[in-house]
Amino acid sequence: MTVLLERARPRAVREHPQAGWFAVGAVCFGAFMGQLDASIVTLTFPALQREYAEPLAAVEWVSLAYLLALVGLLAAVGRIADAVGRKLTYVYGFAVFTAASIACGLAPSLGWLVGFRVVQALGAAMLQANSVALVVRSVPRERMRAALGVQAAAQALGLALGPAVGALLVDTAGWRWVFLVNAPVGLIGLIAGRYLLPRTRERTPLGRFDGAGMLLLATASTALLLALSGVSGLNLPGWAIGVLAGVALGAGTGFVVRERTASSPIVQLSVLRPPVVSLGLVGALCGYLVLFGPLTLLPQVSGAKGSLGLVLTCLPAGFALAAVLADRVLPARFGARGRTVLGALAAAAGCGGLALVSTPWETGVSLVVAGLGLGVFIPANNSAVMGAIPAAMSATGGGLVNMARGLGTALGVALVTLCLHAGGESVALAVLAGAGVLAAVTGLAARGEAAR
Repeated sequence: MTVLLERARPRAVREHPQAGWFAVGAVCFGAFMGQLDASIVTLTFPALQREYAEPLAAVEWVSLAYLLALVGLLAAVGRIADAVGRKLTYVYGFAVFTAASIACGLAPSLGWLVGFRVVQALGAAMLQANSVALVVRSVPRERMRAALGVQAAAQALGLALGPAVGALLVDTAGWRWVFLVNAPVGLIGLIAGRYLLPRTRERTPLGRFDGAGMLLLATASTALLLALSGVSGLNLPGWAIGVLAGVALGAGTGFVVRERTASSPIVQLSVLRPPVVSLGLVGALCGYLVLFGPLTLLPQVSGAKGSLGLVLTCLPAGFALAAVLADRVLPARFGARGRTVLGALAAAAGCGGLALVSTPWETGVSLVVAGLGLGVFIPANNSAVMGAIPAAMSATGGGLVNMARGLGTALGVALVTLCLHAGGESVALAVLAGAGVLAAVTGLAARGEAAR
């Protein structure tokens, strides 16, 4: 069937000296749209709480359902894309994400909205599982870090516009337009992917699909976040929270056992053996936790108003600036270890500084510092992880990186909600600063093991 075949780029694009950067540009549309959606949705929480008379622990599932589905699907979609074609999967991902975004904007109830967010997550998984692989396979190896920096800048631009656009839309047009705004970007990305992305050259046979592994991973992550929501104010009895915690532990253990014995696992555990990969994924999780935590925290503390959107923009704006300029500003001898440690510690300092500020401009300065640190840390960390993964497994590796990002984002939402329920703003900021310090530790440990 022709709909299941990857179509070649036009010859003028394919033979152009900058063809690789055209492909990076096409991927940037997906990076922009995904992060615009991720940062904009948290601004709807206060409006949804008012409209549906539900606590934050219930409304947060508009984000968590999306993130859980994303985490559960990313590795599996990455394996499928390595077999059937990364371009094909990426282009269809745009179609699914755009259609689901429109459905979210038209959802008749909170339950339907959460359900459509799960469909939206399927499209996002098809985009994100392939984005890193398409970037690193489209440019020479020596330009890989720069290309990933450009992709990170597109993500940061989406993040930067999200709070300001989201607050403005919620204040004026209403929360539904937060989802409908994805439609025009999605249509542009669909066209760009068709004409600018290269066909897949290296493929890995899929073999027998590991449905049991995907189910165990989804069960573990869903049960864990439901348990966190239960202790954060969601109306669940104590015994149910205990059961959910036990299910999360059991399913997580079962997933590891399953992946060791499956003939065609979702996650080939051998890929995780190098410390640069395993510790780098932990660092990625911590980095995105720090990135998204304040986007959930500050609207709850200050209210989702237009002025707050401008202040929140300082965080991803700093991220974008550092992601683009780090290679030019930092000395060449300042290698991956230095970049990851410096960036993570700066992010931790920025989050810690939020506990000491009292005015909007001081809050903005702290967010800029945190964003600059993350803009240095995340591209360097992701580049190190992908550089340690074989080319034939690049989409699988990209799926793991993005799975860490999704889980980190989900934990940023869930842990901030838990901290607000249990201890308040100061506890949430301490947790975010601690995650930044942990990211720095993983950078030191991973590079130390690699050196030995």
